[in-house]
Amino acid sequence: MEIQEEVAIIVGAGPSGLATAACLNRFSIPNIVFEREDCFASLWKKKSYDRLHLHLAKQFCELPHMSFPSSYPTYVPKKQFIEYLDHYVSHFKISPMYHRSVESANYDEVTKKWKVKVRNVSSDEIEEYLGRFLVVATGESSDAFIPEVEGLSTFMGEAIHSTQYKSGLKYSGKNVLVVGSGNSGMEIALDLSDHGATTSIVVRSPVIYLDLSYPGLDEVWLQNEVWLQNVTSITCHMS
Repeated sequence: MEIQEEVAIIVGAGPSGLATAACLNRFSIPNIVFEREDCFASLWKKKSYDRLHLHLAKQFCELPHMSFPSSYPTYVPKKQFIEYLDHYVSHFKISPMYHRSVESANYDEVTKKWKVKVRNVSSDEIEEYLGRFLVVATGESSDAFIPEVEGLSTFMGEAIHSTQYKSGLKYSGKNVLVVGSGNSGMEIALDLSDHGATTSIVVRSPVIYLDLSYPGLDEVWLQNEVWLQNVTSITCHMS
């Protein structure tokens, strides 16, 4: 089996993996990006609901070396964010290797290199790669998690994870329970309500909500933005 070698190996072609590859490409540093799906940003393209928006102002979510178009709204919707990522990948000439699932990664203290075994999901063949640096950019929520709930297995209605939810259109006039009040839970609950569903939310502990128009909230964003703009340098030491 032929072992291929690159300076940097990046696991995952989501926004973080793409940003890393773009920064390396700007300095002509050889790298390779592995993605187990058939496209980059697969969570955004395949497993997100229609009305999804970035939950932070756009100035805090843009990737390195490319700002969002000035015409984009403060809270960028899913469609425009995907268009932005498409342009980003094209501009920085990022070419992920798709259908690649990383099986193992081991660091060799003698050669000072990472040995990564990758399964080609399409052919089921194992490929081996060497790299001085390994970047794991698989995300913290790449796999859906449904907790064990008593009675769920015998529930006669539909039970889905948020990654399977697209729109509240088909739930019009139905009773729907949303478990969790995080960003996805709140936005999905709103979408269900807007489409005429009788919506309830279950939370584990008390939650404080602030409307985006809450007095002073814009000033908080502005202070954070000014702080970021005043950062002159961030140094990373790699050996």
